[in-house]
Parts: sequence; structure tokens; C-alpha cells
Amino acid sequence: MQTFLRRASNYRHQLLYRPGLGWLGRWLDQPAYWTLNRRKVARGVALGLFAGLLPGPPKRLSTLMLALCLKVNLPAALLATLYSNPLTILPIYFLAYSCGLLLLGDPAAGTMSQPPAWAEQDLWQWGQQVLDWLLALGWPLLLGLLVFGLTLSTLGYLAVMLGWRCAVVRHWKNRKAARGSC
Repeated sequence: MQTFLRRASNYRHQLLYRPGLGWLGRWLDQPAYWTLNRRKVARGVALGLFAGLLPGPPKRLSTLMLALCLKVNLPAALLATLYSNPLTILPIYFLAYSCGLLLLGDPAAGTMSQPPAWAEQDLWQWGQQVLDWLLALGWPLLLGLLVFGLTLSTLGYLAVMLGWRCAVVRHWKNRKAARGSC
């Protein structure tokens, strides 16, 4: 993963200064957004896991904006949002809804209403229908998404910090063994 992030970091100059994206280059080509240290990458993963629960396409844009405000690793934050996609978002939302029902004290695991279909609608109409659908689900979904988001981001942060630490210790041991000292 570190090799992939390093390649993405080196590729940023070619990506950000293309003719269509040149106007973004001056804002996104800051070293703080591409630095590979464990704290910035862990915070980026935590942010991406939390923001990945937002519905629809705005999750990447909101992740980008939050990453710019919080100055976390940008590729890690955007890559971490990929766990929620059209195949996984409905099961995640159903689990969040059920978790919210349990946390609110309603043991009856109700069924969710059918989400709106994209069928020949423009983005604005579909967005309005998704918003109406989410508001109809109410507090159980909101509480469940908040709990899931905080849990996922905490676990992601701890996993990156622990994994990075284990990789550094393993690298130290390999260097020590290569030198022949015990």
C-alpha cells in the first residue's frame, strides 16, 4: 500500500497540471496532502472510511474537501471511500438502520423502504428523491450511520497505525539481521 501511495504521490504533478485540471494544481499540489507519514495516512484512511458512508456521488467530493481542510493524506482518504459502492451501500445502510433501531430501543427490525431508482431522471431529481428517502428513514438510519462511521474510522485509524508500526519493526529487524548483529 505504501508503494502505491508513493507512486500516486509522484504521479500527482502529471495529473494535476493537465490542461483540464491545471486550475486545481495550485491548491492540490501542497506537500501536506501527499506526505507519507503514518499519522497523515492514518487520518486520511479514517476520514475516507467515515465519509464513505455518505450516499451517492458527493462522498468523494466531500472527502476531498474535508481532506483539504484537515490536511490529511489525499490519496489515502479517497482510496478509503471505495469500500462503499453500488453493490455494498444497501447492505451497509440496512445494517446501520438495524443498529440504529437497536440503539434507540426499538427491537423490531423493520424493513427499509425501497430506495429511489435512477430511471431516466436528471441528477437533481434523483438527489431530491434520495434525500426524501433518507429523511423518511429518520433517526435510526442517522444514528446507525454515525455509529458505523465512528467505528469504521476508529478501526481504520488503529489498523493503519498498528500496521505501519509492525512494518517499521520488521524492517528494523531485517536490517539488523542483514548487518549480522543480534
